Amino acid sequence: MILCLETATPSCSVALVHNGEVLACEEDPKGQNHSEKITLFIDSVMKKAGISYNQLDAVAVSMGPGSYTGLRIGVSTAKGICYAVSKPLIAVETLHSMAFGIPIVETFPETSLRVPMIDARRMEVYAAIFDENVNKIKDTEAVIIDENSFADLKKDHHLYLFGDGADKCAELFANDDKITVIKDFYCSAKYMNTIAQQKFNNKDFVDVAYFEPFYLKDFVPGTPTVKGLK
Repeated sequence: MILCLETATPSCSVALVHNGEVLACEEDPKGQNHSEKITLFIDSVMKKAGISYNQLDAVAVSMGPGSYTGLRIGVSTAKGICYAVSKPLIAVETLHSMAFGIPIVETFPETSLRVPMIDARRMEVYAAIFDENVNKIKDTEAVIIDENSFADLKKDHHLYLFGDGADKCAELFANDDKITVIKDFYCSAKYMNTIAQQKFNNKDFVDVAYFEPFYLKDFVPGTPTVKGLK
């Protein structure tokens, strides 16, 4: 029984997974209100499934990359539960779980590539590339997208881009017959089920005390806008 938390993007969600199957899920795909929603969602899925915290076997958290604040909220919440009920912590790469989630809404031909993208402001995205069997063939990186992106990969593959990072790139590839942008796909804790179960079976846990999210880039605070502050 694994409690999965997803807070890496504007989407906030919680899922309860048993033997890889999703028993209950609560999610808000829009909002940046993770601190208000996360504990309410956890309480809801536990009640829906009739499960107590002591009946959990592990807690899984989306590890990033993504929103600095969102990741901090998700990881600190997951750690708090693990400490409270002495359960192990599982870290799931956000883009990897997205790659598992997209077949739920799309069917992919062979030799196609899945490219989950998370918005990193302006035309930069966090992206990784997976084959049709969800094997990672290019590691996660922060990249600036333009019309020449993926030129080499397009020679032998059709690419499917998805996530809020892909949404903002849709116009760039509107006339490209080798790239399809799947719009309005959002991260969800329910897509963590396969990876979380695999990691649990392999006892692939992270240290509850020392684990930190995968930010990829250093946090840069915004410039104060209050008059008189610089």
